[in-house]
Amino acid sequence: MTQATHPTLARTLAPTPSLARDLLLILGGAALVALVAQVEIPLKPVPVTLQTLAVLLVGAALGWKRGAASLTTYLLAGAAGLPVFAGGSAGLAKFAGPTGGYLLSYIFAAALVGWLVQRYALDRRPLGAALAMLVASVVIYAFGLTWLGMVTGLKGQALLTAGLTPFLIGDSLKIGLAALLLPGAWALARRR
Repeated sequence: MTQATHPTLARTLAPTPSLARDLLLILGGAALVALVAQVEIPLKPVPVTLQTLAVLLVGAALGWKRGAASLTTYLLAGAAGLPVFAGGSAGLAKFAGPTGGYLLSYIFAAALVGWLVQRYALDRRPLGAALAMLVASVVIYAFGLTWLGMVTGLKGQALLTAGLTPFLIGDSLKIGLAALLLPGAWALARRR
């Protein structure tokens, strides 16, 4: 028995399948993440950015495959030296530094939120969208905190203070905003 797959927002807005469409969606998602990564509040060892908002929106709007491909493209662009990471930074060294786990988590978080909305159509209502994004945010924190602890040697409360606590309010607001944007975009898509 096959499981139901609900159409993504991107597929609904651009229903004709083509390689060009998929490439544009993937590159557009990567560009969105790169753009909002430039909105940064410098904080050590991990800055506050709008990246997670874009990661969650890209995954939900594009679905799990294109969402993961988009974030992979974003990370490859940064690794290749394009200034797409927070504050215009780039290079392979970012993956070895304190933010490396957060960066790598983006692929998995986008794929997870994309899978959840495709499987359960959670992006049609604010509460469902927020739930999918909350689950994906746990993935971001799991990767990020694990790597941050390994790189810095921080443990326990010190690790949480450096890599979790400063972001909880902002991430809650980002999830709330994204959870309102997605159902709003679906309402517009239905009118088309």
